[in-house]
Amino acid sequence: MAKSLDKWQFGDFQTPDELANLAIRVLKKRHDLNPDIIIEPTCGKGAFLRASLHEFKYSKVVGFDINEEYVEEARKSLSRKFESNNVDIYVEDFFGMNWGSFLASSPGYILIVGNPPWVTSSELSILNSKNLPSKSNFQSRRGIEAITGSSNFDISEWMLLQHIEWLSKREGTIALLCKHSVARKVIQQARVKLGNRFSVSIYLIDTKAFFGASVEACFFVLSTNNNSSVNKSPSSDCKVYRDLESNQILYVIGERDGLILKDTKKYEKWKHLSGQNLKYIWRSGIKHDCSKVMELEQVEDGFFLNGMRRKYFLEKEYIYPLLKSSDIGNARIESCRKFVLVTQRLVGEDTGIIKDKAPNTWQYLLEHDELLKKRKSSIYKNKPPYSIFGVGDYSFKKWKVAISSLYKKLDFYLVGPIENKPVMLDDTVNFLSFETEKEAEFVHGILTSKQSLEFLDSMIFWDNKRPITIEILKRLSLHSVAKELDLLQEYLELAKATRVGSGGQLELGLAEQSSSYRV
Repeated sequence: MAKSLDKWQFGDFQTPDELANLAIRVLKKRHDLNPDIIIEPTCGKGAFLRASLHEFKYSKVVGFDINEEYVEEARKSLSRKFESNNVDIYVEDFFGMNWGSFLASSPGYILIVGNPPWVTSSELSILNSKNLPSKSNFQSRRGIEAITGSSNFDISEWMLLQHIEWLSKREGTIALLCKHSVARKVIQQARVKLGNRFSVSIYLIDTKAFFGASVEACFFVLSTNNNSSVNKSPSSDCKVYRDLESNQILYVIGERDGLILKDTKKYEKWKHLSGQNLKYIWRSGIKHDCSKVMELEQVEDGFFLNGMRRKYFLEKEYIYPLLKSSDIGNARIESCRKFVLVTQRLVGEDTGIIKDKAPNTWQYLLEHDELLKKRKSSIYKNKPPYSIFGVGDYSFKKWKVAISSLYKKLDFYLVGPIENKPVMLDDTVNFLSFETEKEAEFVHGILTSKQSLEFLDSMIFWDNKRPITIEILKRLSLHSVAKELDLLQEYLELAKATRVGSGGQLELGLAEQSSSYRV
């Protein structure tokens, strides 16, 4: 158990020799590298050191690791195969190492290789690990997170950004195994430090095969060298390859129109579909932060079980069918497993009226007053008791088009009333709401068209925790898609004199035609 804990504490997933050999071969043959010095800052048992010495016979190779046993094992494996004067390995803590001094004494073109820890700062903190960088605001966080340095981040991201800093003063290449999401973040930071003075590629890897882990990861190569066969000129666009042995480019990540895109080619094809929707506003569902009290199962007419398996007779005035992200993601939309207690029709509305309209419901809330008061989110502060969020007139429209923000697929579903009541959705579901089934069906058809799906897919990074965000969805102009599909006249007829939001703002669909949306 102690060894297992140590492995997790240091984010320790040792690189198989086969993978290290493939990666280094790619650097030599496809990126045309001939480094003066190769550094592996977290060398472990030496897989990348061995591969580097095999391919780059005239390069100086230096490895570092915090684990003394690994360093000794790496030294022994290298001494059996290579000349000792070509390689040095030291026991060093990455976060305590004086890298400035070391780099100053190591001139020439630098190659930084390896497999940094695949854990986050929070995971290490839980284990009381000392293998952490000093707190700093390297991600440009705001507020209390910036002051304390307490925001969660990947350790490998912090390390990669240190390497970017090294390359801001010299020529070289970073070539590391890391999470796909970390690579994308680093590309954005590299633009700040290096401008367009770099080229970048990503090679996807099968982590299940090589590490027995289900993580979307890659071999990330960022270089100031512009002579590679992969990138002929400096560009912050990033080609994503199927794997280390394939020449097939799956897509190109890049920045266009102020947006970070997963697939620039697909975006360029359909970017004329971007724009602002004034009539149809994407929403997320209800937020209550107390499922044990607010979510219920109906056991018989008027009787409900809460999350503590206690049975109550409650008026139906404030109880509505609930579909959660897992329901939408799995197409369970014809019936509901749970109901939700909706205490307000608008955010901030007085909840005291429940006492007269539904005395049993009010008594139920009073009985669970302490649990509801313990909700931690600051959004409930100075609000009426038993408040909820993510609620408005739009919540009570009978027809909705919904999509789960958590599931890794672009599946939009038409959601109608259940038991003759409008369906409520949880806060991990994004949706549009409609007065009529006809309008909902029409918009559902637009959203599920090939044009809409390809445009949205070009912007979605599926390895994000919540890949499908409202920010992405609202970039699609339904007006423009209707025009593309030769359905503009029908769209405008549906759009006439429609009021949106609780403020009753009047708008015509024509207003969407000349607008555009950017973040």
